[in-house]
Order: sequence, then structure tokens, then C-alpha cells
Amino acid sequence: MIDLRLLREDPDRVRASQRARGEDVALVDSLLSADERRRSSGVRFDELRAEQRSLGKLIPKASPDEKAELLKRAEQLKADVKAADAERGAADSETQELLLQLGNLVHPDVPVGGEEDFVTLETHGDIRDFAAEGFEPKDHLELGTILGAIDTERGAKVSGSRFYFLTGIGALLELALVNAAIAQATAAGFTPMLTPALVRPQSMAGTGFLGQAAQDVYHLDKDDLYLVGTSEVALAAYHMDEIIDADRLPLRYAGFSPCFRREAGSHGKDTRGIFRVHQFDKVEMFSYVAPEDSQAEHQRLLDWEKQWLTSLELPFRVIDVASADLGSSASRKFDCEAWIPTQGKYRELTSTSDCTEYQSRRLQIRVRDGKQVKPLATLNGTLCAVPRTIVAILENHQQADGSVRVPEILRPYLGGREVLEPVAK
Repeated sequence: MIDLRLLREDPDRVRASQRARGEDVALVDSLLSADERRRSSGVRFDELRAEQRSLGKLIPKASPDEKAELLKRAEQLKADVKAADAERGAADSETQELLLQLGNLVHPDVPVGGEEDFVTLETHGDIRDFAAEGFEPKDHLELGTILGAIDTERGAKVSGSRFYFLTGIGALLELALVNAAIAQATAAGFTPMLTPALVRPQSMAGTGFLGQAAQDVYHLDKDDLYLVGTSEVALAAYHMDEIIDADRLPLRYAGFSPCFRREAGSHGKDTRGIFRVHQFDKVEMFSYVAPEDSQAEHQRLLDWEKQWLTSLELPFRVIDVASADLGSSASRKFDCEAWIPTQGKYRELTSTSDCTEYQSRRLQIRVRDGKQVKPLATLNGTLCAVPRTIVAILENHQQADGSVRVPEILRPYLGGREVLEPVAK
């Protein structure tokens, strides 16, 4: 959530942010009104309680005639204090409820607009000319079938649409990717973490995934637990309700977990293969830093993502995501999109977001710097979303006979294999 003081001092900035997100600008005025009622009712409660305490001291010393009048006033004050407390509580609840609906403040450099209004910041690698090489590229599902690596038919039979099995070399390729990604993150100073896939409501809400993203979240009603769509949730909530000493920052974690998403708004999109699925594994970077260091840390996370995709020898571009496509927690977000040959376009593989103080305020995570205690900044960055990375590797490194060249970084994790060979029929 944002700082209420900032909202009071500069409401036009918050209105502009809401407008850029394509969200309800009237929410700002509703929140200002609720906050004013919260503060005024709090002042009235404090005044009545002070009068009640003063009256309590006068009653024992009063004469019989005065005491009767004072006792009558005390009864009225008791009722007034109770009413003022209720009013204060209701106003505070309304303020908090509205505050939780408000997205993070959009960074001023973010391009304004929807999904297609991003700005391309840089492009890396060369796109292969398959026609010049003399063959038509196969898509990842055909390649996965040839290699005995992907089985979507049995995935659908067992679990429904958008589920799959990774089999044989496909399973080994996932494990190679995860191990290589964790090795890079560890070398960069991240602490590896295996995180819970089920979290409590306060963890999910605290990271901002029960707002506009709620439709994509799986909820277990009987247990009141949520299946995470990213280990970001568990990593953000890891230090919930804690105060961290400034000299411990930055804290950097690399989480591995299964991830679950309903993909509620993607009917008809990417239905073939494993690009958009309900369950997948992912390695996620997460940082806790001082607020003034968040922009520099955001660039570092992007650099680690670029290092990873470069090591996989994939052509990709970096985009500055437009304001209405940010997600509620992000102040700014960069995506790395790999070229997918059979689609003829770049598709998102990794993403990194600067969430500034938005999540830490919701989760009550603070930093102690000398005598000052204040919210810190949190950032996240996907290092390896496994299925999409497999899609990009298979399609970009395929050869005419259906085999796939293995990027050098993965070879030690695949028993030295240089090529993934088609399986015998």
C-alpha cells in the first residue's frame, strides 16, 4: 500500500497514477474522505476519553449535589466514548479497505498505456534465418514429441487442459535449467530457498495478488489457503511482521517452487503446447533493500536476467512495460522477451518489478536504521520460468533432423550432452 501521508500531501500524483493504470480515479477521493473521517473520529475519541478521565478524578471530591450531576455526565460520556470508538473503528476499517484497493504509484518514466504500449529498451542476439538454412522450423510441441520430452495428451487426460507431463529428456532438461539457474543466483549472492506452495490469506493479500490478479489464483476453501502463482509470495511474506537491521541489507533470495495459475483471462490463447499452463516450476529472485536503493537493485535484477538468457544463447529483447500492464504491486516493470521462431514474435520469458515500499507496508516489514524504523523496498525478478524457457530452447536451437543443440551452460547438468536426439519410434 502507499503512504497515507503522501496521499494527503499530493493527491494529484496518486490520481495521475491511477489514471495511468486505467484504474478508478474516484477511489482516491473516497480514500481521502475516509481518512479524514478516521482522523477526526480519532480526535473526538481522544477528547472524550480525556474528559472521561478528568471527570473520574472529580467525582470522589465532589459534594453530594455535584456528584449526582457528575455521575449523570459520566453516564453520558460512557455512551459517547463507546459511540466515538465505534465510529473510529468503522472509519479505520473503511480506510484500510480502500487503501488495499489502490495500486502502487507508477514510476514517472513508465510509458503510459496498455499492453501494446511498451517501449523496447534493447535487443540481444541474432534471429536465425531457417529458410536460409533450408528447413521449416518445427514448433516446441512437435519437437517435444519427437524427443520424447513433452506429453500434453496424457496431461489433459489426467488433469485437464493446460496440463502436461515432461518425460525423459524433457524432465532432465527442466532439472538442468533449475540447477543452472540456482547456480547463477548463488554465485551472484542469492540465498537459495525451497518455498511453500500454499500460503495464508494475509501472505497472498500482502503481496498484492488478491486484487486485480485474484481471478488467476487458486483457493482451497476448506483450509483457507492459496496456491501461489509465484514464489514471490512466500519470499515476500518470509519477513512479514519483522524489523530488519539496515546493516543486513540487501537480503537476496532465490526461490524455487511449483506455481499455479488459473489463466482465467487467457481463453483461446496459447492453447497448443506448454507456453501457457496451469502448473509450472520457476526460479524467482527476490530482494529486500533500502528504499533509496530500489532503482539500482531493479537494474541489477534485470542484468542477472539478461545474463541468464544470454547464457542460454537465446535472442531476446527488453521492454519497459506500460502503466496499465504493470500489476498492482509494481511501480515499474521490465520484461525480457525471447524470440519464438514458429510464432514469429517475441514472448515474455522473464520479468522484474520494483515494488518500492508497497508490499512491505502491507506485510509490516520494516528496516531499522539507527533510531529510525521505516518500511523497506522489495523487488522480484523471474530467473527461469521452466516451460516457457524450454519452449524457447527447443525452437531456437532445433536442427533439421528434429534434434536440438544444447546450450553450453546446460551441458554439465545433462551428462555432457551436446545434442538432444530424437527417440526411436
